[in-house]
Amino acid sequence: MGEFPVAGARLEADVDRQEEVAKMMLVERDMPIEMDDGIVLRADVFRPNDGRAHPTLMTYGPYGKGLAFADGYPTAWNKMAEEHPDTVSGSTNVHQCWEVVDPEKWVPHGYVIVRVDSRGAGRSPGFLDPFSARETEDFRECIEWAGRQAWSNGKVGLNGISYYGMNQWRVAALKPGPLAAICVWEGASDFYREAARHGGVLSMMLLNWYEMQVLSVQHGRGEAGPRSAATGELVCGDQTLSESELAANRADLPKFHRDNEFIDAYRERQADLSHVDVPLLSAGNWGGQGLHLRGNIEGFCRASSTQKWLEIHDGEHWVEFYTDYGVDLQRRFFDHFLKGEDNGWDEQPRVQMKVRHVDGTTEVRHEDAWPLPGTTWTDLQLDIDRMHPGAATESVVSFDVNGEGISWTTEPMEETTEITGPIACRLFVSTTSTDADIFAVLRAFDQAGNEHVFQGAIDPFSAVTKGWLRMSHRELDERLSTPYRPFHPHRRESEVIPYEIYQLDVELWPTSVVLPPGWRLSLTLRGSDWVYDSAPETRLSNFKNAMQGSGPFLHNDPSDRPSSVFSGRTSIHLGGKHKSFLRLPIVPATRTWTVSSASSPSEGPPEKE
Repeated sequence: MGEFPVAGARLEADVDRQEEVAKMMLVERDMPIEMDDGIVLRADVFRPNDGRAHPTLMTYGPYGKGLAFADGYPTAWNKMAEEHPDTVSGSTNVHQCWEVVDPEKWVPHGYVIVRVDSRGAGRSPGFLDPFSARETEDFRECIEWAGRQAWSNGKVGLNGISYYGMNQWRVAALKPGPLAAICVWEGASDFYREAARHGGVLSMMLLNWYEMQVLSVQHGRGEAGPRSAATGELVCGDQTLSESELAANRADLPKFHRDNEFIDAYRERQADLSHVDVPLLSAGNWGGQGLHLRGNIEGFCRASSTQKWLEIHDGEHWVEFYTDYGVDLQRRFFDHFLKGEDNGWDEQPRVQMKVRHVDGTTEVRHEDAWPLPGTTWTDLQLDIDRMHPGAATESVVSFDVNGEGISWTTEPMEETTEITGPIACRLFVSTTSTDADIFAVLRAFDQAGNEHVFQGAIDPFSAVTKGWLRMSHRELDERLSTPYRPFHPHRRESEVIPYEIYQLDVELWPTSVVLPPGWRLSLTLRGSDWVYDSAPETRLSNFKNAMQGSGPFLHNDPSDRPSSVFSGRTSIHLGGKHKSFLRLPIVPATRTWTVSSASSPSEGPPEKE
């Protein structure tokens, strides 16, 4: 890779820029924000040096406000800078940190940037417990604090990727007074279904994430932690605690996730979207299978806000937030709601998305609603080894839980076919055991029969989309389910009797892809995570496992999937009274929409889960 300006670097070409930035931007480090229980959190404030009041953009999170993007996440930084030079141009990048805005691109535009180290992380003391109710209350108090400052115009907006988006849903539900708008960029809104457990199956991502990205910057690491490239100060505070002291000062999240299979234990970490009524821009990623995408769409659909917009892009998880495309979108949104600018945002279509083509290009489109108006919901019956719109032969197909699974493939597409929207799969399943996990993978194959994979948000070898469901979690919430998006309450276990046949409605996460004539779709069902066999050795610095099609979203914890239960054979029953099918959202080639008999009316007002 080439050489790129990294945080803290004093390249000759940057000297003039740094002097210019120093004149127009005041930087205040470790500003104290006292919480209601006496804990003092620390924030960095970047603001215009003009003596005027401005709107605030705030983030609150556990990644260490002093840890440079390039130092903490070098592979992500270098790849982004090389492939998307606009993400690092126009800035010295000395203040650039992971998944938050670059002050040099926002302060000159008339914004105050506030970064708060969450309780127990970075330079903020306290008990570390990510996504807890205490954190959400802290966030609310920080927003109230910002709205009272002399440099504030009284309006606070929230912006940021992933963690910095996920906690926006929760704090917005508390309705802080100064909160005027939120931009949730690739941020899950349903902690249980999108982060902790997929279809009831434990995701290893959070366990590994906690160890690698959070505990490495826990407050109290002191000299054992990193230093800020911008200031030289210790990122995790000046005190160096022992490992036992650090352990005593944090929640044991791996144990919590392993010990709690059902949703009630996660209540304080779930966002109440019915209470979110602030103007919002929710930005998702088609490649976000396993985290965020579903939440960005569900947040948009189910929030009570009357002023809400959905954007969906592609590419790596962290990139589009920093590109000119992303920054322009964010600025127009915040300029309208935090500055009151008449910039045309009120005429922005409610949905903006980049429709994916198999050649790697995208097409920016605007729509009025989600799912897309006029979608033709098309049911493909599963029939022995293929899937098609007609009736299926009565039969049973089986697979070994620890094997490669089974697949159904369409006939070649007769014409260019766009699939954009949510996907559902109804299966009639039996097992030789007392429980079973279904891993559903939608895949694309070209005219020659070669599989085509996509750049996911994390994994560069991603399928079209995926879904998961544990058989004992098959119960449906009829109130929140739709024909295209089944909703499972995950409140209790439903008995699984060996060899009994049960109906399973599997939610596959939304997707967008345009398939040329001659291409085929394939649905694969397995008893374990899908692996793209042709993936070369590919790793990122902030993830434990290699990228092989499922990214860091693996489901292989032996305590959650003991071999004594998750073994044997799983059977899919087809045809007759067991109509197993895949429901696809086909977007007609013309804009004269045709609605099939499977179409359903739009969902009603959001309801509290």
